[in-house]
Amino acid sequence: MKIRKLLAGFAGSILFAASAQAEIKIGVIYSATGPGASVGMPQQRLMPVLPTTLGGEKVRYIELDDASDTTTAAKNAKKLTTENAIDVLVGPSLTTSSLAVLDVIAESGTPMISLAAGAAIVDPIDAKRTWAFKTPQSDAMMVALIVEHMAKNGSKRVGFIGVNDAYGEGWWRAFSKLAEGANIAIVGNERYARTDTSVTGQILKLLANNPDTVFIASFGTPAVLPQAALAERGFKGKVYQTHGVANNDFLRLGGKNVEGTLLPSGPVLVADQLPADHPSKKQGLEFVAKYEALPGAGARSPFAVYLWDAVQILDKAIPVALKSAKPGSAEFRKALRDAIEGAKDVHGSNGVYSMSKSDHIGLDNRARVMVQIKDGKWVYVP
Repeated sequence: MKIRKLLAGFAGSILFAASAQAEIKIGVIYSATGPGASVGMPQQRLMPVLPTTLGGEKVRYIELDDASDTTTAAKNAKKLTTENAIDVLVGPSLTTSSLAVLDVIAESGTPMISLAAGAAIVDPIDAKRTWAFKTPQSDAMMVALIVEHMAKNGSKRVGFIGVNDAYGEGWWRAFSKLAEGANIAIVGNERYARTDTSVTGQILKLLANNPDTVFIASFGTPAVLPQAALAERGFKGKVYQTHGVANNDFLRLGGKNVEGTLLPSGPVLVADQLPADHPSKKQGLEFVAKYEALPGAGARSPFAVYLWDAVQILDKAIPVALKSAKPGSAEFRKALRDAIEGAKDVHGSNGVYSMSKSDHIGLDNRARVMVQIKDGKWVYVP
């Protein structure tokens, strides 16, 4: 009898160890505080309703706030990959922070699904970026829609102002290239820091060149500043922003100053207004219902969707990776990276993802729509 009990206990220990080993650790870095808080807070709010099993395996989320700071983001990534031994990193929320952790994920051999928009996070796919993927639409994809809309609606002279970091620079490179081909003259190129409290000088320089349109390449609440300055000076032309402003805080802080703003967005922002046959309408409406039911979450958030879709991609990739390795090992992290890269036709709320060796975003033009702010609401522009 004692032998049986011992054997039973031993077997139980083995099963417990196997179960513990099977747990997949997912590190999550978001910007819940600092200048990028309007981007990261919706992601933080979503954490409690993320699935606890993916691909049939138990997962554990280890979340950290980088306070919108690149140094903190890198430290967080180092902690997660060493002390916590995560299998995959989801985040950070911002382009600059995502770029700051590339060395860490490459050195540790940990796949990352960034929640930031900058194309530089995944392009070009070199030794570092082979570990990096992202769910938001790239700036090049979205700027193409902006330029197309500008050309169709008579924009001839465009003033550009963007944040003076990788986010603003990425949009400037993409916009300046496409604008030339669309016969749109760029009559000014200004920059400002996301922590600035005034952009009067930059706006006066732009307006001195008589633009009929202004394009602001910023994100979250810092994007309100230049648009408020334009409104204060009576600018009556069209104003375009990036999908980095698609959040409730931008509407709240911008108020009447941002009325009429045009921007590209992921489909979830106007999911209820999309045609019935749109590939992300069903998933988008399901996400909206789940997110808006959260206490204090407010209206839908594309930034939260980026996190939600990253988890959907992992749900498809994890079973593939488990066929060749166990969680907690370098072999599993490599297998998971390969499985993410091989993900095909993953229908998310933000679009349909089909990754490849040359494309670590996997989205096509179905993942973008034009939106306008009317009466303080997001309105789909067919």
